Amino acid sequence: MVIPLSLYIHTPWCVQKCPYCDFNSHNIKHGPDYTQYIEHLLCDLKQDLKLTNGRSIHSIFIGGGTPSLFSADLIAHLLKEIQNIIPFESDIEITIEANPNSVEADRFAGYILAGVNRISIGIQSFQAEKLIQLGRVHSPDEAIKAANLAKELKINSFNLDLMHGLPNQSCQDALLDLKRAIEINPPHLSWYQLTIEPNTLFGSKPPILPDEDCLWDIYQQGHQLLIENGYQQYETSAYAKPGYQCKHNLNYWHFGDYLGIGCGAHGKLTQPDGKIIRTIKTRHPKGYMEGRYSEKTYTVPIDEIPFEFFMNQFRLHEAASKQQFIERTNLTLPVIEKPIHQAIKNGYLTEDQDYWYLTEKGHLFLNSLLELFLEN
Repeated sequence: MVIPLSLYIHTPWCVQKCPYCDFNSHNIKHGPDYTQYIEHLLCDLKQDLKLTNGRSIHSIFIGGGTPSLFSADLIAHLLKEIQNIIPFESDIEITIEANPNSVEADRFAGYILAGVNRISIGIQSFQAEKLIQLGRVHSPDEAIKAANLAKELKINSFNLDLMHGLPNQSCQDALLDLKRAIEINPPHLSWYQLTIEPNTLFGSKPPILPDEDCLWDIYQQGHQLLIENGYQQYETSAYAKPGYQCKHNLNYWHFGDYLGIGCGAHGKLTQPDGKIIRTIKTRHPKGYMEGRYSEKTYTVPIDEIPFEFFMNQFRLHEAASKQQFIERTNLTLPVIEKPIHQAIKNGYLTEDQDYWYLTEKGHLFLNSLLELFLEN
């Protein structure tokens, strides 16, 4: 069975760095040359082409940073040239991340003409105070207008990114944001808790966040609200209407393959001999724009593969296929017999002939479950 191949494209620039963000992003004050960057992306892709073994592209995700800083014409040129380099599957999903401020929202129609069929809009909150705390550059009105615009354009799918557990946020405030998003009725909602990451402004100056009891109330009540409105949770922080799951992210969680091009992008590429190659690209735009694309390329050690497979698979709210483990890792089931047995003994998993099932305890103690595969 051919392992699906996706493509991740990283754009490293933002109008300003958000205090919670640990992604590879840089301020645009230095005046980046977007056209030149796209030509480097294409050269980067050509260098990695030998690792794809003739496969077509299953999905594309243009992330960042802020990809919607790039004009629709540049995105059209990029997608056209990529397709000249590597073929697309007929039902390819092409996503672009976008900010909801009015300038970038005006580009939505052009992105669709360029071939984009899914837009992911970084709303985060509909409340002005929270947007300021999060360092966002859009207003609540712009957030609503951008989301409604995506809906009116009748794009194949669109996602709203929404955060909860924000500084000094009450359960009522968090649910109010969620209700506003649900009123717009997007096909997909990413609803995730703010976490404080090192090497961020929040990491050095942590804000006051809701306590664990409040966070649990937010999650339980928000989850119930989403289910009541027709959304299905298919991944840790992702909800979708039936048929609108993100194909690109599903390929990650099913341990599929992906090319990664652009500053700091990562790739995972399975070779015909079963070896899994990881690629890491140069993080800083200056080095990347000088043609130094690759920072590191290495083969994943065999004893680390089971952990990587289950770390991805157990994000999903579905059974884990034993056959898929064999096909995607090129390993046999006896290799993981010991940690699987211990996981079942600990109450983290159940199994039948074809699948492993994560229990409620397994969800709650996921880190402890995954550690069993590091001990193997």
